[in-house]
Amino acid sequence: MFEYAPAPESRSVVDLKPSYGLFVGGEFVEGSGGAFKSVNPATEEVLAEVALADAADVDRAVAVARKAYDEVWSRMPGAERAKYIYRIARIIQERARELAVLESLDNGKPIRESRDVDIPLAAAHFFYYAGWADKLGYANLGPDPKPLGVAGQVIPWNFPLLMLAWKVAPALACGNTVVLKPAETTPLTALLFAEICQQADLPPGVVNILTGAGATGAALVAHPGVDKVAFTGSTEVGRMIAKQVAGTSKKVTLELGGKAANLVFDDAPLEQAIEGIVDGIFFNQGHVCCAGSRLLVQESVAEEVVDRLRERMKTLRVGDPLDKNTDLGAINSAEQLARIRTLTEAGEAEGATRWSPPCELPERGFFFAPTIFTGVSQAHRIAREEIFGPVLSVLTFRTPAEAVEKANNTAYGLSAGVWTDKGSRILWLAQRMRAGVVWANTFNRFDPTSPFGGYKESGYGREGGRHGLEAYLDV
Repeated sequence: MFEYAPAPESRSVVDLKPSYGLFVGGEFVEGSGGAFKSVNPATEEVLAEVALADAADVDRAVAVARKAYDEVWSRMPGAERAKYIYRIARIIQERARELAVLESLDNGKPIRESRDVDIPLAAAHFFYYAGWADKLGYANLGPDPKPLGVAGQVIPWNFPLLMLAWKVAPALACGNTVVLKPAETTPLTALLFAEICQQADLPPGVVNILTGAGATGAALVAHPGVDKVAFTGSTEVGRMIAKQVAGTSKKVTLELGGKAANLVFDDAPLEQAIEGIVDGIFFNQGHVCCAGSRLLVQESVAEEVVDRLRERMKTLRVGDPLDKNTDLGAINSAEQLARIRTLTEAGEAEGATRWSPPCELPERGFFFAPTIFTGVSQAHRIAREEIFGPVLSVLTFRTPAEAVEKANNTAYGLSAGVWTDKGSRILWLAQRMRAGVVWANTFNRFDPTSPFGGYKESGYGREGGRHGLEAYLDV
């Protein structure tokens, strides 16, 4: 194993303000609900105070968004809307380094992931949907599709800017205006995005950003002036939202939790499969709804796969998210770290065998070593519940039919992966696995042109691609 010298990214590219207001009507304004602190999970340092939006702030933002929708944005030709969206995409590219550093500071993810994955993908989504803005009539969704109105969007903390892009870009392309609430632990890149909207001269009120916690999101979802609700987050909150909007005319998309199966057959290219397993579960500290958290390995190669995986895990570096050598950064919050610990302790208590490579964790901050469990049965909590951390449960199978049965034996259905040399087997499995996305000989690949969404308790509706337009159109 190589010893790398520290290679920290400079945080001087970020102009952190001591406090941030709400972004309503094209300008930053004070909130009426008080303030909360945004904390760097790698150091527990307070980064900034952020305004907490209450119901009155939600009223104000929705009214402003409605006015912008009625008077400006929905009336604007698609080609004109596209110019603004392209401009936003270009500014994201121009300010990519600033956005990446801020994302890593606020979220705890490694800089090489925010720099090389999150920010480029966020820009790509704006570029992609800008291209659709004047072609909606050719998306096979009807000859003259209309926007819905005001979109209320609530996004999670695992990919703050990328989830914003997934939701804001198609909404704007379709002619809707937006009121967005970022997660309370990661609001800062959304507020920098508000500055980007100003820089792009986006008409006031087209994008509004309300920071706050669960009560702010609940007020936004319940607001009668909201025509479309888009939520990404936990299944528990998704259930509450589904009940809240039931019986209303609001259109809803929910992208919720997952417990993905990553299937490795005995004819798979094992070197590549090991990298795919690592990428599937340890990318973004496992804070990924579609993470491959259940590894299903064909029994004949299970011992070899686990041995190779352990060797590979010994090379993972855990530590400072701003160090370019870091593979696993910080867990996003103390609360999430406690949940991971609770579930891993349950795994040991239920009889599974726990293993982590020797690694020294920083004394401050919220860190958790990459962990695998072997000897796992399908009844174990670690095989059934979403852990949302760098924890992998290893199970085995003998036949393709057994693999399908075990893969589908979950309340979720967001994603899955297959590693095999046989194309026919990939197609056979993909048709039988109840998952919105099935990756073949790869994992955690995202593209703005591809739809993404789940079955069962992983939610409904699709984001991304042409399918993602439908969620924001009256068709």
